[in-house]
Amino acid sequence: MNPSDRQAGFTLIELVIVITIIGILAAVAMPRFIALQRDARVAKLNAARGSVAAATAMVHAAILTRNGVSDQTACAVGGTADNLPGTPTTPGSVCTENGLVATVFSYPASTAIPAASGTNPGIVSAAGLSTIFNPTLANLQNEGYYAILSGTVTTFGVQGASDTSHCMFTYTQAASASVPAQISAVDTTGC
Repeated sequence: MNPSDRQAGFTLIELVIVITIIGILAAVAMPRFIALQRDARVAKLNAARGSVAAATAMVHAAILTRNGVSDQTACAVGGTADNLPGTPTTPGSVCTENGLVATVFSYPASTAIPAASGTNPGIVSAAGLSTIFNPTLANLQNEGYYAILSGTVTTFGVQGASDTSHCMFTYTQAASASVPAQISAVDTTGC
């Protein structure tokens, strides 16, 4: 038999060995891939907390520096800011690049999502988690976040967590002039 007449190919044993190796690699790689998804959710949640903390500090600084002097020019989306600290019953407001933000005791207010008619958006809008200034829940979900308002506490989380009640952090609006807004630590046990 001429060596050039033989057909080249894999034996059954070679195919079984290759399939076994691919199976083992897949079994090793799958848990690492799942862990990467969790790491991505944790990173996204930490980024959201950083945005909320930065927005809180910037709004507070703006109120302090403007010292209650009303803006003379309209904000980007209309209205003028009174630059007052505000109270829970009579929120103040500060103008940001994107529009007015409601304030309570010189910090962003926890307001409904979307903001109720006639009120200014609060921490959710100020944090900039969506490209839309006053986002709806659907807008936030398109960005991979959710925010839930309960009284004066806004709970922020990321979509896709295995336990959303343990993949979140909270923002509590200022309780008085001497008690600033509080941002909880990030709970990542359910991410």
